[in-house]
Amino acid sequence: MRFSDGPGVECEIEIAAAPEQVWKVVTDITTSAKYSPELQEVEWLDGASGPAVGARFSGRNRNERIGEWRTVSRITALEEPRTFTWEVVRHSNPDEEALALWAYTLEPVADGTATRLRHGMRIGPGRGPLQDFVEKHPEREEQIIEGRLALLRTGIEATLAGVKAEVGA
Repeated sequence: MRFSDGPGVECEIEIAAAPEQVWKVVTDITTSAKYSPELQEVEWLDGASGPAVGARFSGRNRNERIGEWRTVSRITALEEPRTFTWEVVRHSNPDEEALALWAYTLEPVADGTATRLRHGMRIGPGRGPLQDFVEKHPEREEQIIEGRLALLRTGIEATLAGVKAEVGA
């Protein structure tokens, strides 16, 4: 896998609760920070107090291999109770192209009494630290991307399990 392939990862889980119940948990930006091994804390920016298209929040991330960094995220889609998406940009330059695109997608199952919850991300389209690292080691591009996606998959799976437990289903 190469950057030109638009690498990403998506995981899903089925939760025995209606989409409206799951929606309340996934649109709370603190949820991911509770369960993700990488995202440590989040906070709304610019006076925002809840999700809305265009609202921004900051995140502090930490990873043993990568170190610690801050990001700014901007909500790009919010279609209750179906889709919640945001783009991640550099904390130091939030107006540049997105470093990553993240999404939760909810789909009712079992006549609406359960929810198939998908959570995933795609790297890019903006250039980030991962691309800088690959540039120093171009012969390892596929290995580097696969390693990063594996770490992200672990975090996404932990977040989905946490959402399921929090909803109580």
